[in-house]
Amino acid sequence: MPHNLLLAEDDRAIRHALERALSLEGYEVTAVADGVQALAQAHRTPPDVLVLDVMMPGIDGLQVCRVLRAEGNRTPILMLTALVETADRIAGLDAGADDYVVKPFDVEEVFARLRALLRRTGASDDVPSEPQRAPDGQIAAAGLRIDPQARRVWRGAREIELTRTEFDLLELLVRNAGIVLDHTTIYDRIWGYDFGPGSKNLAVYVGYLRRKLDGPGTAGAPAAPSLIHTVRGVGYVLRED
Repeated sequence: MPHNLLLAEDDRAIRHALERALSLEGYEVTAVADGVQALAQAHRTPPDVLVLDVMMPGIDGLQVCRVLRAEGNRTPILMLTALVETADRIAGLDAGADDYVVKPFDVEEVFARLRALLRRTGASDDVPSEPQRAPDGQIAAAGLRIDPQARRVWRGAREIELTRTEFDLLELLVRNAGIVLDHTTIYDRIWGYDFGPGSKNLAVYVGYLRRKLDGPGTAGAPAAPSLIHTVRGVGYVLRED
């Protein structure tokens, strides 16, 4: 079944071009021109995914995010933004957005990020659903259990001590379990900027995490199966094989 997509973009040319491209990609698209219409449509016919422009007259994309999240609506949201500063991207994520694309963008990137969001929320049948969330706010995936508030993590019954950056990286991977995260996305989310293709910073921290997660258990027990997998030329994914 095609996914229902709600697109809110005040620029008519961009809205029409995206609506056509997304329709050709197989989505059932409802396109609106501002945040007021977006909220009304989302309440009238809840979509599978939303694509929201940040800068819209009246109610902007960030306000739409905040309203929907305050209502308990967990529909995945992809933001379109011309704002490239790290603080602006963080503001979008803090408002409740799941991902963002910076203008000008390649429509293939929009398609890829939408596929990832739908996989993460279990709206696609061929990939794992999003991590399980317990009432106490803990997150579980791939045999790991994370308490984001206390910043504690367990693999099975074993608690694992992590540094701040190690925990942030692992939490990102757990929240996106089963999804391949590219290097740029990880750098942006954890460090706020991309160190460039020559940087080994991410690989170093992945190495730290693997040793702590997979290392010998008590009494010299053999290492546990690896959970963090490298997808060459792309990035990393957390999953049980």
